[in-house]
Amino acid sequence: MTTTTSAPATPLTGGVRRIVLDGAGIPISALLAEPGQEYGHGHGRAPGERAAPRATVVALHGGGMSAGYFHGQAQPGLSLLTLGARLGFTVLSLDRPGYGESTARLPHGQTLTEQSDTLRAALADFAGRHATGAGLFLLAHSYGGKLALTAAAHDTGTAGAPLLGLDVSGCGQEYAVGPDDLPGSRGHGHWTRNWGALRLYPPGTFTASGALVAPMPERERAEALRWPGMFPEVAARVRVPVRLTFAEYESWWRHDEAALARLTGRFTAAPRLLVERLPDAGHNISLGLTARTYHLRALAFLEECLATLRPEV
Repeated sequence: MTTTTSAPATPLTGGVRRIVLDGAGIPISALLAEPGQEYGHGHGRAPGERAAPRATVVALHGGGMSAGYFHGQAQPGLSLLTLGARLGFTVLSLDRPGYGESTARLPHGQTLTEQSDTLRAALADFAGRHATGAGLFLLAHSYGGKLALTAAAHDTGTAGAPLLGLDVSGCGQEYAVGPDDLPGSRGHGHWTRNWGALRLYPPGTFTASGALVAPMPERERAEALRWPGMFPEVAARVRVPVRLTFAEYESWWRHDEAALARLTGRFTAAPRLLVERLPDAGHNISLGLTARTYHLRALAFLEECLATLRPEV
């Protein structure tokens, strides 16, 4: 069931609205932007009329965040949702299982495999009620990147909505910190590792970010310790194009040349793999001053996936 949630929240802008999806009985809240909601008038359509999307971008936030991570409001142009809709894509930013509307049902969260199953069900609900264009493209950050890779390894496409590719930021194979420094029950981890220098973010970011932060579920924290051992098998099963981005000032993950060589060697089945670094960025790329740069590059990668898989699009 797709409904509008009545939960109190900060006002939305840019044609973005809140919906709730059915993840096999688990309510999954999300932010949604569709082509033509705000910009239709300039393309021969009446204001508010929706255009058919070219594809659907499914955005997955990191640990301790929420769907609003991809709708940054500290400075015009930061939002992935409004940018994607302007370029003809539907953008669906989900509160991952254990966050948002699902918190009451999943107070301890879910494992990545369980999240993948819930995600598949929620996307099937969405695809049954909304046009998805050429298919689904997972754009994910940090812990959301772990879910995107796990979902791709389990082939999370839905009927009529194939998985086109993955674009993941802030997620690697080898941690750059010890187990005791990973996010735990006492918090989300060291502030500077999550954000980096203040100069990397627009004024007002940290005032606005309070509405985006959420507790990290217990089962999610526990599984974080196991990720380096899980990564090889997960990466080897991904069979769609993958693009990985590391911020210049990323400090949760090793991204030196030796670590990247080990990481890329795990993607034995992906038809294409790109690894890039984003200058002047900290871990929370989509809220920083270079968010628009990252989002444009991610959507350009989606364009490349469309050109390869569907030349007629």
